[in-house]
Amino acid sequence: MKTLYKWSVAEYHQMIEIGLLEDKLVELLEGEIIEVSPEGPLHTSTNYSVAEYLRELLRGKAVIREAHPITLDNSEPEPDIAIVASPYTNYLTRHPYPEDIYWLIEVADRTLKKDLEEKTVTYARNGISEYWVIDLPHKKLWVFTQPQSDAYQNCAELTTGIIHPVTFPRLDVEINKLLVIEN
Repeated sequence: MKTLYKWSVAEYHQMIEIGLLEDKLVELLEGEIIEVSPEGPLHTSTNYSVAEYLRELLRGKAVIREAHPITLDNSEPEPDIAIVASPYTNYLTRHPYPEDIYWLIEVADRTLKKDLEEKTVTYARNGISEYWVIDLPHKKLWVFTQPQSDAYQNCAELTTGIIHPVTFPRLDVEINKLLVIEN
């Protein structure tokens, strides 16, 4: 059995600073440097429309970050959308930490298995209170809540209706605005 070297977040940052990862589409997940899949048009369009919709809903309440790093225990993934605490100036010298994160969203097509399995472990273990996966192939929203150890205790699959995020229970998020359907 091969033993892989696990990179720390600090070592990953050093590689970035010296340019070792320049022009490489990668993220740090569970101590491993993982190649990130290129986005297709539907993924990009969905990401854009969902981020814009959430910016409208959360203006003045939260910062919406798109495909930018967050810093976790042994990972620095770049979720498609991260809803984090204001003000944005908190992140001039660092990426958001778990305590800054309200919830995370991944838009999944080719990465569905990784987003539903590997990332749920990482996000739950780091105490991310809510994690959504927009499942493009099946046109549904997966909602993970109640993190405990390395798993979420609650998982729901939604295709219609309204959802109320844990951090903003009075906010009405329309599921049909998240599930962009091709024309």
